[in-house]
Amino acid sequence: MTLHAIANEVHAEIHRAWVKFGPQHHLPNGTGGPLFERYATLAKRDTDEAAADGRVTWQHVLQEEVYEAFAETDPGRLRTELLQVAAVAMRWVDAIDTRYHEERVEADRTATQ
Repeated sequence: MTLHAIANEVHAEIHRAWVKFGPQHHLPNGTGGPLFERYATLAKRDTDEAAADGRVTWQHVLQEEVYEAFAETDPGRLRTELLQVAAVAMRWVDAIDTRYHEERVEADRTATQ
């Protein structure tokens, strides 16, 4: 599946949420503060250590981005962080789809031998 197709799935999910909950523009961001700053620091350290040890996962990468967003109070920087969260999530979905496709191709190849 391509990133464009994944973006279409995300758009469909946004539409479902809009239908179910209506507009949500009134909700506050709820970000910032020392707790989220601490979580962001810990998540970055954990990701860096995992990367250095060759054991980094998508969970590490996404968690770091999410906590960076949660720690942010400036609306412009928060927006940037949230776009990074969305990008990592879409790349993770793409990785899952790619692995699934490769596993299916390998299973089909093995079955025909």
